[in-house]
Amino acid sequence: MFTVRIQSEDFDAAAEAAALARGRTDIGALVTFAGLCRAQDAPGGAPLIALTLEHYPGMAEEEIGRLIEQARGRWPLIGATVIHRFGRMVPGDNIVLVVTASAHRAAAFEAAEFLMDWLKTSAPFWKLEEREDTRDWVAAKDADDEAAERWN
Repeated sequence: MFTVRIQSEDFDAAAEAAALARGRTDIGALVTFAGLCRAQDAPGGAPLIALTLEHYPGMAEEEIGRLIEQARGRWPLIGATVIHRFGRMVPGDNIVLVVTASAHRAAAFEAAEFLMDWLKTSAPFWKLEEREDTRDWVAAKDADDEAAERWN
């Protein structure tokens, strides 16, 4: 089962992982990664009040689906779930979930890392950070591009 969801509602990472594995006896490894909204990017920085994520509907689902297909071409995945939220979130809220399932742990770990690296750089999402005195759109980070490039 391969699932992509873009939603404003929160998700339950454990329930999503359990749903992917339910009734399957061929899964030997299930890797779950949840990205959360954090209060600070760097020590001493102004705390984040909220993060608003916007996306390009239709295109976001298509791009994430394409990334899953690439992962399936590289690793023997049995299933994957990618959920990405949009809307206003506060520190501690879930933002993104990647669950990968394979017969073996290396494939599940690598596929999850691959998906997250590419989600950060190619999925059409935009982040607006709200701090006490500012509201700024987040620019792309060279470190994210470098992480994704290692898969080429």
